[in-house]
This record gives sequence, structure tokens and C-alpha cells, in this order.
Amino acid sequence: MMAQQLTAEALKKITVVTDRPEIYRGVDLPDDVSVHHRDELDAIQREMREIEGVTAIIYDQTCAAEKRRRRKRGLMPDPAKRVFINEEVCEGCGDCSKASNCLSVIPLETAMGRKRAIDQSSCNKDYSCLNGFCPSFVTIEGGKLKKPQPTQPVGEVLPEPTLPVLKDPFNILVTGIGGTGVVTIGALLGMAAHLESKGCSIMDMTGLAQKGGAVFSHVRIASRPEDIHAVRVAAGNADLLLGCDIVVAATYDALAKGRVGHTRAIMNSHETITADFTRNPDWRFPGQTLRAAVEAAVGPGAAEFVDATGLATALIGDSIATNLFMLGFAYQRGLIPVSAPAIEQAIDLNRTAAKENKLAFLWGRRAAVDLAGVQKAADRLSAEARQIPQTLDEIIAHRTGHLTRYQNAAYAARYRALVDKAIAAERTAMPGSQALSIAVAKYYAKLLAYKDEYEVARLHIDPVFRERIAAQFEGDYELHFHLAPPTMSHVDPATGRIKKKEFGPWMMTAFGVLARLKWLRGTAFDPFARSADRKLERRLIAEYEALVAEILAGLSADNHGTAVALAALPEQIRGYGHIKEGNVAAVRKRQEELLAAFRSPSPSTTRRAAE
Repeated sequence: MMAQQLTAEALKKITVVTDRPEIYRGVDLPDDVSVHHRDELDAIQREMREIEGVTAIIYDQTCAAEKRRRRKRGLMPDPAKRVFINEEVCEGCGDCSKASNCLSVIPLETAMGRKRAIDQSSCNKDYSCLNGFCPSFVTIEGGKLKKPQPTQPVGEVLPEPTLPVLKDPFNILVTGIGGTGVVTIGALLGMAAHLESKGCSIMDMTGLAQKGGAVFSHVRIASRPEDIHAVRVAAGNADLLLGCDIVVAATYDALAKGRVGHTRAIMNSHETITADFTRNPDWRFPGQTLRAAVEAAVGPGAAEFVDATGLATALIGDSIATNLFMLGFAYQRGLIPVSAPAIEQAIDLNRTAAKENKLAFLWGRRAAVDLAGVQKAADRLSAEARQIPQTLDEIIAHRTGHLTRYQNAAYAARYRALVDKAIAAERTAMPGSQALSIAVAKYYAKLLAYKDEYEVARLHIDPVFRERIAAQFEGDYELHFHLAPPTMSHVDPATGRIKKKEFGPWMMTAFGVLARLKWLRGTAFDPFARSADRKLERRLIAEYEALVAEILAGLSADNHGTAVALAALPEQIRGYGHIKEGNVAAVRKRQEELLAAFRSPSPSTTRRAAE
């Protein structure tokens, strides 16, 4: 109908773009209206901009967040396909985040630095992250996500809190992000108040909620409906600020509702990434700044912080339980003016994951009474703990073992020789400091262990990788790999980038063969040695060795800070193919600036280098 209407209005060109072109087979579209896959959107937009007159693109795709809601309710087919990232293969370049703009691609701190992981609880199965130019992406075809059975809290019977006396309407501002159930909290409180014959008003401000945007739910509860004369919580009048997401809770719109000496704040301290991370792979969550802002708005001692997302996910098996956990915590603190039975009845009436939601509410109450006990219960159910080396000795031991597995003991000895020289030089020039030694220990190993075809294969057949998959998935599943082999790939004419292809489970056999051939690496018989990527990586190693030699020869207290910055530059050399090439160009430009400062040190240049 839309295509017919636009055709009647004499548009120059009309195109339908969709994630499911197959559903248009047999559809009676007007003449000259073509159907394309969404992967062609960029090329279509470029074509359209060259056409004089009015053109239109009809983009047909259900919102990814709405898909997730419908799938959970059984209203839409749920494809048995999930994305998983092999963190060992991942370079942490962030190209997958740029390709997808998805907040379910989250940072993962590992022994080898910051990598990426998929938050399976929030993943909308959009799959656009697969377009990132990286061989670390694997799709799990078949089977299902393994979720721990929701765990019943044990311990003493919870004491009933003293609920607020409703002389005046009790004002609650619930803050969070779209798709996590913030609006549901308001609806549950409204129904609970109705069940107790109390008055309640709810005003939801959702904005771009479906896109992961900020959501505010103004909830006012009174003894009688006629006691409520406005639905919005006025500035300075919030009795409870329930921050299901601390980023949203620390905004001006939320904090303006608080008042020192009047407002209590219950905050989810979990560090949920924002859109900044999709653009900057080194973005760090401003946790301390956000906490300080909340505490300043409500006053000392009036704010409590709890990692509700981490606890709820471990105990219930899904991060969507976070908000009910927060509601339970606030209830046990005596900050919810309706009874627990009424809230639980409202959850039953909602008829969506009632058992899990009541458990989350109960765990939240338990956390308010015995947070340490709840934390221990969650720790027992959590995924593997990653040991991240911190000291210089730990880093050297870890990297030595990694390089031995990567190639052999002689290769690891080459690494140790340069690191030992850095330690000795720094000990002489800057007694008591290990900053330069740590930088060399980390980043020389990074360059030495470049991820060529042999290494990617070795990491994909590593039993640890299969164990991590088995810890998250169950059933009859198979692995599919998304790669761009140098002899089997072609360039996308629209973007100029090499396109990846999907390979089935048989790739595990090919990986096994490749991994056993790692002894060919760098020899005259290495079939990959003459590629541009491999030549660049070997050149980077030689350049770094020459750079460190110059640094150690001229190291002094005056240029130590600059030396550390120079030695740490490989941190920014991330990714594969054209992604790595772009990062190398940026690093070389920065290296020239730092080298000039190192060779002619001054207090100002040394300070800027350290910064």
C-alpha cells in the first residue's frame, strides 16, 4: 500500500529494503519497485542521491528490541542461532561495534587486555555485529542458551519492613533504559496499589526507549485516588529515586527530583555500556563520577549502590530480572508503600515470567538484609573467573607461556631477552619504577604473537574455547565460522572492504591441520609469509625492537615518561587487515611525535607524553 501510494505521487524511484527479502516473493508491488536486502542499503542510498527529484526507500524491519519482546512471549519465531566471540582471537579493535552500533557487544577485560563479548541476555539476534572484520565471531547453530535454574534464597525468614505512611502521595522516580522492563515496574506498582484500594498515577517517559534510550517512570501512590492532583514527580519531591541504570539516574532530569534530607536513592551500580563504547573502544565507565553526582543530589548516607544486574543475572539466569531485584531491595528498605503480597499478586496478574520475577523480587529483599550472603550465592553460580596478571613477574610469566604455545620455547626466550634488558635499564635510570618494563613486557609480546592463519586456527581449536561455549550453550548445536580467507574472499564494490564468508563445522578439521603447521611460520615454506599483512606484522616486530633499543640506550629520568608512552604504542595496533593498517598509520604518526620529545626532553613534553 505504501509503495502504491508513493507511486501515485509520481516519485522518481522507490525501493524496498528489508532484512527478509524472501517474504516479498509473489507480492504485487508496483512496476519498477525493487526489493533489496538491508546489506545493500548503503549502495542504494548512494544511488538514490544521484537521482534528481523525490525518491523513497521503504525500510521494512521489525525493531530489534521489539523482536526480543515478542520472542520471549512466543509471538515471533526465535531463530536457533546465536553469536559468540572467541575472546582469544578478538583484538579489541571495536569494528564489530561500529558495524552494528549494538550495545549487546560489551567490553571484556582479559589477561591479554580488553576484548569483546556478547551479552546473551540482551542480544536481539540482529547479527549485524558479524559484519565486523574479525575472525573471532562464531555462530552457534541449533541448541539453546544454557541458563541456570533460578535459585531459591535460603536463610532466616525475612522481616517485614515498616512501609511508608501515606499522609501525602509517595513519589517514586524509576530510571533505566529501554527494553529492560522499567515501564513494567511502574505497571506492577500501579496494580499492587489498585489491589490495596490505594490511589496511584503512573507517567512513563520513554522517548527513544526501544533504541536503548533513557526511560523515566513517575509513580505516585496515595491513600486515595483523589489525593493525587498531578502525575509528574515535581522537582525536589521524589521520596525514592530507584536507579535501575545509574547513567540515566545521574542525569539532570533525574537528579533534579531529589532533595537532600528528603530523598532516598537505591542505585544499580552495574557498569552498563553506553553508545560511547561503540565509537571509542577504550571508553571507560565513569562510575565514580556518577556515584558522586547521585550522592550530592540526595545527601550523605541517603544513597545505596548494589550490582543488581550482576547478582540478578547469576541468580535468575537473565539480566532482565534486574529491575525486580531492585524493587525488592527498595521494598525491604521500607521505601515502597505497598505490601509484598500485593506486588507478588501483581506479578502473577502480569502473566509474564511470573516465577522468575517473584524470585528476583525475593532475592532483592534478601540482598537488603544480607548482601554478603547473596553475593556468595551469586559467585557460586557465576561464569569462570578470569585471572588477570597484575605484577611485572606475573605478566612476564603469562606472556612467556603464551609465546611458547604460540611458537616454541626459543621464541619465548627471544621475548625474555628484550624484557630483561628493559628491566635492567629502567632499574638504573629510574630506581623503583617498573612502568617501562611492564609496557615492554606487555606490548613486545603482543607484536610477537601476531594472529596469522596458524594462530587463529590454534585458538579456535583450543579446548578452553570449546569449554566456554559449552558453559553457555546446550543441546545439539554446531559451530559456524565467519572468516575472510585471503584466497577465498572478494571485495564488496559498495564499501571497498573485503567481505567475510560463513564456513560450517568442517572448518574445525581445517583449523586442526593449520594449527599443526605453525612450525612453517616465517620460513621459506610458509604459504602466507608473502602476504601484505604478514610482511607488515614482521616489520612491526623489527621496528619495535629497534625502538626499544634506542629507548634503553638514551633512557633518563627526564624522558622516562615519554619512553613509557613509546613502549606502549602497540596497544593501539589492533584488528585485522585494513583495520590494523589504519591503526598502524595512526600509531606511526604518534610515534614520530613522541620520538622527537624523547630525543629532546623537556618538562612540558614529558608531562604531555605521560598524559
